[in-house]
Amino acid sequence: MGISIGIMGYGNLGRGVEQAVEQNPDMNLVAVFTRRNPESLRISNKQARVLHMDMAGEFIDGIDVMILCGGSATDLPLQGPCFARLFNTVDSYDTHARIPGYFAAVDKSARTGGKTSAISIGWDPGLFSLNRLLGEAVLPRGHEYTFWGRGISQGHSEAIRRVKGVKNAVQYTVPLEDALKRIKKGETPDLTTKERHLRECYVVAGEGADLEGITRAIKTMPDYFAGYETKVIFISEEEFTRDHSNIPHGGFVIRSGQTGQNGAGNKQIMEFSIKLESNPQFTASILTAYARAVYRLNNEGQIGAKTIFDIPPAYLSARSPGELRRTLL
Repeated sequence: MGISIGIMGYGNLGRGVEQAVEQNPDMNLVAVFTRRNPESLRISNKQARVLHMDMAGEFIDGIDVMILCGGSATDLPLQGPCFARLFNTVDSYDTHARIPGYFAAVDKSARTGGKTSAISIGWDPGLFSLNRLLGEAVLPRGHEYTFWGRGISQGHSEAIRRVKGVKNAVQYTVPLEDALKRIKKGETPDLTTKERHLRECYVVAGEGADLEGITRAIKTMPDYFAGYETKVIFISEEEFTRDHSNIPHGGFVIRSGQTGQNGAGNKQIMEFSIKLESNPQFTASILTAYARAVYRLNNEGQIGAKTIFDIPPAYLSARSPGELRRTLL
């Protein structure tokens, strides 16, 4: 049977998880849970059930890992601690400034239920976080720079869509080319977030909406847009459908440092980059790999909340440790 997976939420990320589970032969999808009317939802997996999220508690013994696919703005702060007591979970909570508090809430709940929860799993936070740690550890005398985009941020786009008067919206994070070129040349300037990125928001406003109010609400939104150079561009529904239906993304983590003696050392640069045609599908693939790790950790009795820093890379792979040593080491 393999690892039994549940999906909580069936937006772009949930659909991506369904597709990712199909690519992993040691996993099987048991059910998709939604806040919508289950009868209105059509999924590609013919064996899995589609149920209202209120029924999730009936599957405590039938699901090994629940992958939480809600948004970070309002869904996960409630769903993470709630479901961590009932299931082993994985989520992609991405509000960086609030991760410590979220971790504490999920950890308390997971330990109460004897479960294991991997939080903030994705590519940033997630894979980028891990590469920031590696760069700092390997090159302690240096500077780390993270650039996102050009691409669509799902969490930021969702946050805009919750602003009063917004009918639809998408947000692109755009790295500033001059800053990126300087870092890749080995320069180590102190750059503020504003000096590294700008944020472009394409918004479809509802009829009669207060456009100035929407712009102000977006630009001053804490943890999302405050402190960034932010452009708000209002467009029609037709433009939105034509030009902004895909969900690309990408980015870089660069560590520029020096080894050897002060004044006579060697310049060293570490770089990790991704280029994505589908941000949610890639994020979903990461969540699915970490579902395997969470399942293994819980079977070993390692309960509570975990971050990407706490989880051995070998636990992500379906291969045995011996096979990993033979083929990848």
